[in-house]
Amino acid sequence: MISTVNKYLSLVKFSHTIFAMPFALIGFFMAVTKGEGSFSWLTFGLVVLCMIFARSAAMAFNRWLDVDIDKLNPRTAKREIPAGIISSKNAGYFIIANVLLFIATTWFINRICFFLSPVALAVVLGYSYTKRFTALCHMVLGVGLSLAPIGAYLAVTGEFAVLPVLVSCLVLCWVSGFDIIYSLQDEDFDKSQQLNSIPAWLGLSGALRFSEFLHVIAAALVITIGLLGHFHWIYWIGAIVFVAMLISQHLLVKPDDLSRINIMFMTTNGIASVVFAVFAIADMLIFS
Repeated sequence: MISTVNKYLSLVKFSHTIFAMPFALIGFFMAVTKGEGSFSWLTFGLVVLCMIFARSAAMAFNRWLDVDIDKLNPRTAKREIPAGIISSKNAGYFIIANVLLFIATTWFINRICFFLSPVALAVVLGYSYTKRFTALCHMVLGVGLSLAPIGAYLAVTGEFAVLPVLVSCLVLCWVSGFDIIYSLQDEDFDKSQQLNSIPAWLGLSGALRFSEFLHVIAAALVITIGLLGHFHWIYWIGAIVFVAMLISQHLLVKPDDLSRINIMFMTTNGIASVVFAVFAIADMLIFS
């Protein structure tokens, strides 16, 4: 049983939840402290479950859809489905279960989250098709993860607001930027299979410049959120760490040296999301 659970956790790269979950929590506490919402353990738990179910469905769907592509790529050939660790049929059942659980969970939150759940699923599942027709697939991935803070805010208040939308824009630029860097590893493979990506389109140097542009916008949004949200000194400590982690990615990875991409992907981005969320939430709770 434990072995089976571990296989599915590996399939969906559960540890990568660290990228989106902290921003969902920012959206949740922003609704509680700066919006019209009130804290509820039930809503908090449902938001966390929605994040887990939606992300698991999206990640498993990506692996299921891309199995033939992953078999051909030496970097991905050992993934669970192409390697035969999990069958395509069982992966399909897993995807359906998570989709249904996500929709069911939104039903218990509020009506707007329930009615918007198919839209959210269309985005996070639809991302997997985009590399087949647009180099901007990284941006679609960013949009998918950017739904987390808006969704959490809606779960608490049932209303949209400017501040969580800005947080979502921050997530979009941050995620798209680091996904472009991560995809540098597949430039040659993408070209050989006629798959679309920024590196395949612009080359390694051009892709890094594009990523830098997105991360400059992300840094500007961190500052904008801090000012418009009337945050205090605790937030700004987290903001400094976040921006420093953005800069470090572009110091670590160069067009002629991709050896530190995995350090960049997990370590720097994991630190960035967790530290920023901890300090932003602490600021909201202490000064609310």
